[in-house]
Amino acid sequence: MPQQSGLAAQFQQYMENPLLWPILEVLRKQPSGWKVHTLASHLTEIEIMPLLDASPDKDLFKRNFLIMNALYQLQETLYPDNWLQVQAMDIILMPQSQVFGHEVDHHDPLRDYYLDWQNYEAEEGEIKRLLNEFWTRYREFVGGTDGKDMDRAKALKLFELPHDATHTEIRKTWRKLALKWHPDRDNGDSDRFRILCEAWNVLRH
Repeated sequence: MPQQSGLAAQFQQYMENPLLWPILEVLRKQPSGWKVHTLASHLTEIEIMPLLDASPDKDLFKRNFLIMNALYQLQETLYPDNWLQVQAMDIILMPQSQVFGHEVDHHDPLRDYYLDWQNYEAEEGEIKRLLNEFWTRYREFVGGTDGKDMDRAKALKLFELPHDATHTEIRKTWRKLALKWHPDRDNGDSDRFRILCEAWNVLRH
């Protein structure tokens, strides 16, 4: 079955979870005291998290999956500058002074489960539509421009990448730049962050 795992890996490679960024904002403002369900409630209040399923049980499962997926992606994105403790009942964003002794465990079965989009119990097309909707909501949330003057060439120039950059290179650069200019960072810049969001919106497809 190597082909199946190859397809799964290819599918996952493109599934950037837009919840990384609103969750990062929430954790920067309040680094501890969060559980998955309280985080989900907060994201619903700020209108980032829509209803995911008509069935309450499935809705709960999907919310939990999406948040855990985002937390594990965020953990890897922030390391080694911060340590994000990912436990369903105790989520903590730790400063660099507390990173020592922690590292991303690439053999953690729970991490593997939540990073595998096939466990979301939906078709690839449905997941892509959902994540596109999340991204649209987040752009509106941060006050994104209409992006009309942004094209692929301009976006790559902003990212300082060649025209033949791979999607992996683009995503790594996006995360690095987003972290650098995120408004909640000491030297962040909300206008620059908004422009980078528009560039990523063009390049992520």
